[in-house]
Amino acid sequence: MPVKIGVLAKQVIDPEMPAAAFQIDSSVKQVVPPANIPPVVNGFDENAVEAALQIKDSQEATVTVISAGSSFALDVMKKPLSMGADELVLLQDDLFNNTIDSFQTAFLLSEAIKKLGGFDLIICGRQASDWDNAQVPLGVAELLGLACVSLGKKVSIDGDKVVVERLIPDGFEVVHAPMPSLVTVSNELGQPRYPTLRGIMAATRKLPTIWASNDLGISPDMLEPRVTLHDLFIPERDQVCEMIEGDNEEEAARNLAQKLREAKLI
Repeated sequence: MPVKIGVLAKQVIDPEMPAAAFQIDSSVKQVVPPANIPPVVNGFDENAVEAALQIKDSQEATVTVISAGSSFALDVMKKPLSMGADELVLLQDDLFNNTIDSFQTAFLLSEAIKKLGGFDLIICGRQASDWDNAQVPLGVAELLGLACVSLGKKVSIDGDKVVVERLIPDGFEVVHAPMPSLVTVSNELGQPRYPTLRGIMAATRKLPTIWASNDLGISPDMLEPRVTLHDLFIPERDQVCEMIEGDNEEEAARNLAQKLREAKLI
């Protein structure tokens, strides 16, 4: 039987957008999506898709990508399909907005995974580029009772086990875990493949499965946040740059040293 692989992906604002385009609505404590800059699939999640497709290249496997949010840009979220994924499941509802915390997101994704009948292997990016919490994959593993291996740079399957080359500070270690398991991967896995023209054309013909809260049997009271966000703001920059001058390099160096002493930095 083919190995069933699930990949968790998130739509995020483009981290490469100009800083001037980044705005926050303080009244609702949310980032305002820039009007003329489309969102992207989280970069680490693209690494997760690549890890799943590498397994699919080497053996019979199916790859299903799952994402949760309140609104999606379909052209963006279909990128994993154009890369070679088989199915796309979008959990889309006004309840699933940016105010839900990591635990509630993990709860949503775990309920969708149960509805899909589970997977032999779930692969996630190590963290998302918007909040950088790195909590959702661990929450999903906990809620589903799965073994979890983090920070993989290579993932393969050997019989009924998943083999992960896991990053550690001074190199990597090889970890074996029984399936079903969940693995998070980092960018050290390598550059995600580019969609082919054939893949792009095939993705345009595929319709994602879209589930709202009622499809998952989830009520608003089940999505009460566990974390209270008190404030969200852009830090103010109050740095002052002073140019230290002198008649020559030696005098400039003495003047600099004097300033550093006055500031008690040396």
